[in-house]
Amino acid sequence: MIVVAGFGEETLFRGYMFERFGKLFGSSVWAKTLIVLLTSVWFGLGHYSLQGLAGVEQATIFGFAFGTIFAVTGRVWMLIIAHAAFDLTALAMIYWNLESKVAHFVFE
Repeated sequence: MIVVAGFGEETLFRGYMFERFGKLFGSSVWAKTLIVLLTSVWFGLGHYSLQGLAGVEQATIFGFAFGTIFAVTGRVWMLIIAHAAFDLTALAMIYWNLESKVAHFVFE
């Protein structure tokens, strides 16, 4: 399921939506910037129902990073792999109850 979610979300948000918005807005730097912003916010909002505001914030930030990488490279496969790795890492942190320890390590 984790790998499938990464594949589906990256294919939809970075692949399909980038292509469709590109047809609408063009391929200039400003158009790509707008597309990255739009797809990042949309990607983030899609995580609200299951993850709340924290999930929206995290997904929007990663959506922005992944969108920027896609805008520069045009390659979605490395984003699918990175997304799956991120999801697997998050799942491991939850399973082994490491969320609090990682948060303290990062933010202290």
